[in-house]
Amino acid sequence: AGPGSYTVGTMSERFDCHYCRDPLQGKKYVQKEGRHCCVKCFDKFCANTCIECKKPIGADSKELHFKNRYWHDNCFRCVKCYTSLVNEPFMLRENNKVWCSNCTATEDAPRCKGCFKPIIAGDQNVEYKKMVWHKDCFTCSQCKQVIGSGSFFPKGDDFYCVSCHEHKFAKTCAKCKNVSPGLTYQEQPWHSECFICSNCKKQLGGKRFTAVEDQFYCVDCYKECVAKKCAGCKNPITGFGRGTSVVNYEDESWHDYCFKCTKCARGLANKRFVCHNGKIYCADCPKRL
Repeated sequence: AGPGSYTVGTMSERFDCHYCRDPLQGKKYVQKEGRHCCVKCFDKFCANTCIECKKPIGADSKELHFKNRYWHDNCFRCVKCYTSLVNEPFMLRENNKVWCSNCTATEDAPRCKGCFKPIIAGDQNVEYKKMVWHKDCFTCSQCKQVIGSGSFFPKGDDFYCVSCHEHKFAKTCAKCKNVSPGLTYQEQPWHSECFICSNCKKQLGGKRFTAVEDQFYCVDCYKECVAKKCAGCKNPITGFGRGTSVVNYEDESWHDYCFKCTKCARGLANKRFVCHNGKIYCADCPKRL
């Protein structure tokens, strides 16, 4: 936002107010669009209206403008947290309301299916069929223990850990159709030799695996063939070990430890950042470019 486009001063020459014709010599006046007028007439006829408080922005007030919209400097605040946005990054959104960068990120963040609170950059989370949870909110429907990034079995709107699913539901092998005393997945039991990785064909019984569109993958094949690749280090982003925290921004994803300023390499997970020419920077570095 920038300052208003008019001049305020004290008249040293002989001019009359454009509106009331009172002499201006020796008095405070305002010049706008080539016209000289007294302060009173400026406030009455020329002042812009603040889009926030709907009151005129007088000659004695500080004015900010952006895209043909005007504010008193004291009215230029985040609609959510009321922080002053003079000289701060901001976004103009619906209903002509301005938002600070932090509140914008929180408002646009996906909502946890469990607690309904926003999942912000850097939060550990679990995604399944376009739904997302905080890692600690993704729990077994039976025992209520946190499933987190571990193996689970969906049934309707419920999710079960391996142990609870095996105890709760009957077991018959989905592949060979024989009675199975072993694994269970998606309401169907499997023999260990039938429950294999879709890519390398290794057995998955007792091992960590991931299901993607009805296909099962061991950890190595999931990393190689399916997992999103980090825009920073180009390595896969998985739910296993280091790198479970993910930062998503404009169709790209990063490990939280790879999401850093292009110039100073400061870590930016869960911090304010700026995107400039397709590159990520901390709030300070673009000022020095």
